[in-house]
Amino acid sequence: MGKEVLMPKLGLTMTKGKIVQWKKKEGDRVQEGEDLVIIETEKITTAVKAVASGILLKIYAKEGEEVPVGQIIAYIGEIGEKPPSLSTKPTLVSEQQQGQSTRIEEAKAISEVRASPRARRLAKEKGIDLVKIKGTGPGGMITEDDVIRELENIEKGVKFTATGLRVKEVIPMTAIRQEISRRMVQSLQTMAQVTLNIEINANSLVKIKNEVESKYSMKITYTDVLVKVVAKLIRSHPFLNATLEGDQIKIIEDVNIGIAVALDQGLIVPVIRNADIKPITEIVKESHELADKARENKLNPDEVTGGTFTISNLGMYDIDSFTPIINPPQTAILGVGRIRKAPVVIGDNISIGYVMWLSLTFDHRVLDGHTAAKFLKELTEILEDENRLRAFLS
Repeated sequence: MGKEVLMPKLGLTMTKGKIVQWKKKEGDRVQEGEDLVIIETEKITTAVKAVASGILLKIYAKEGEEVPVGQIIAYIGEIGEKPPSLSTKPTLVSEQQQGQSTRIEEAKAISEVRASPRARRLAKEKGIDLVKIKGTGPGGMITEDDVIRELENIEKGVKFTATGLRVKEVIPMTAIRQEISRRMVQSLQTMAQVTLNIEINANSLVKIKNEVESKYSMKITYTDVLVKVVAKLIRSHPFLNATLEGDQIKIIEDVNIGIAVALDQGLIVPVIRNADIKPITEIVKESHELADKARENKLNPDEVTGGTFTISNLGMYDIDSFTPIINPPQTAILGVGRIRKAPVVIGDNISIGYVMWLSLTFDHRVLDGHTAAKFLKELTEILEDENRLRAFLS
């Protein structure tokens, strides 16, 4: 008896997945547990494994196709077995197209050309005869999009922007890029975000980071150090480790620090859980493993969910300071700039030392400026004090 391969549900919010690459083709023999197909969700790219051993009799979803969770994408059986048929239903697109056709027919009955001002302006610029265009707007009105389509019909293979500019290349947004776009817009539209910036003396941070590196004979990043320090410090600043649900501020018990990792296809935030109680060596090991898995598209849903506070470090790109955007439903995020040499004032003396900018963005609905400022001030004091920093990392 054959088995259906379904689009898996890899997280609470997942509703669909995109087929990226089939590792096998129809007719190939597969073994249970081996990688069958690569899929992309809103958060991760991962492999779906074969649910049984046998022959890959049927592939129902092509590469590049988006499939709802729970829908069959392949069938594994034996030679001579007939795979099930996949019924299709009329889609909303066809209904929309039907509505557009109706509007176009109505427009034909209107002798005077009806077009929006933007459509008329673009048509005039490009020398397009509006009489030859069928409008798809209300009552058959010719829209700017209609003029763009006519331009593309005239110049075969050439794409245009909404303002009539020639397009060199069209790059569809990946599922990850779409999710980043959605979440960033959601973040800015639903939160009262404020950012505080401070320049710190990073001499102690550089010294202690190198000291810890030598002590444990392992490569340590400044982000690793900050994860540990922030996680321990946030225990005494609970409103930065909270979420707002309705009219309730919920302080979260665990301290789970997300680390923003930049990929070619977008940004992903793997999470180090209970970072406040983990030794620095374990944080280093875990953060490096998560970063490698992120770059290899091998993260699982549990590794990118459940964060309570995020750190985003752009120092490796020589960025001094920036305004990080909160990762919903969290209430704060710490942006970290590069460490560079600069004149440093210590008492009444000036010397060459290391400086670094920190940027804390917080949700003003949940906490006030002085609460966020106290956290940032104490974080600065710890990072600038060798003894306190060494104690936080011990």
